[in-house]
Amino acid sequence: MTTAFDPIVLGGKPLSNRLVMAPMTRSRAYGPGAEPTELMATYYAQRASAGLIVTEGIQPSPVGQGYPDTPGLHTPGQVRAWRTVTDAVHREGGVIFAQLMHTGRIGHPSLLPDGLVPVGPSAVAAKGQVYTHEGPKEYVTPNELSEAEIRQTLTDFADAARHAVEAGFDGVEIHGANGYLIHQFLADNSNLRTDAWGGDTEGRIRFAVEVVTAVVEAIGSDRVGLRISPGNQYNDMSEDNPGEVYGALLGRIAGLDLAYLHLMEGPDRDLTARLRKAWSGTFVLNPFTYPDVTGPDALKLIEDGSADMVAYGALFLANPDLPRRLVAGGPFNTPDKATFYGGDHRGYTDYPALGA
Repeated sequence: MTTAFDPIVLGGKPLSNRLVMAPMTRSRAYGPGAEPTELMATYYAQRASAGLIVTEGIQPSPVGQGYPDTPGLHTPGQVRAWRTVTDAVHREGGVIFAQLMHTGRIGHPSLLPDGLVPVGPSAVAAKGQVYTHEGPKEYVTPNELSEAEIRQTLTDFADAARHAVEAGFDGVEIHGANGYLIHQFLADNSNLRTDAWGGDTEGRIRFAVEVVTAVVEAIGSDRVGLRISPGNQYNDMSEDNPGEVYGALLGRIAGLDLAYLHLMEGPDRDLTARLRKAWSGTFVLNPFTYPDVTGPDALKLIEDGSADMVAYGALFLANPDLPRRLVAGGPFNTPDKATFYGGDHRGYTDYPALGA
């Protein structure tokens, strides 16, 4: 029987176990350069016993930033600063992927430089507020991306992936979940386009497919993972038929031979099982556990074949040596849910609606 503590090869790279530190959005890249700090190097190095670390969301371009003080991968200074982080993790024997996260319509002009405005597939504002340095602000109506701007965004993702490799990352995870730009193209209420980037299922999945393809062409498929969250309503998402849309998406990218697919699960376990069956590659599962955080019971998902790897968020936040504690059966530090599920947006998962 396979367990979470058995090794696995991911994209040709051996991992010591099947435990993933889930990506958790953080606002710690203080200063105008949106560069990671020494504190971030310490943070990730402390958790290097994970089979795989996936970083906090990293914007691939200035307009891709949706929260204050989040880091980027689009300037030479950011690349140099991330090298400090990856070197620290590698010294501890860890493997680390950078999560590339373009937030799209989720954000506010006050967070962006040079008079930029958030963008999206359509000029439809999300309901809700975003935290800024001046306090919470209502989401604005995004600028609808033109064909040329969509093409530039694809280039931005590919360039950021190249920068990640230059910075020493072992690979990248493309964030196609949780109400951010790629998810906005997939969803019914945020993508009202009638051109080739919207409308029917084929149009809705096109942007996701082309982002993945561009990144694979830039750095190789063995260094690329994709995160999805079918049916997730976070960030004002609505999807009428996620089974059809995500089944089609997986069919289109199956031949790209990605390092893994990362599913942020909703309450529909049947959909999880269907997507698991449809995906022949490595399947990473961040299970639905709301209102609780993912705990030791999730280890059974490896044993029963529901997943090849299991991702932990809050428990990794509170327990840097989580693999050792899981082997021993505890004890576990209790995550501070007040901070984790929103709080001041420091050390917080980007999926508070469904746990982590």
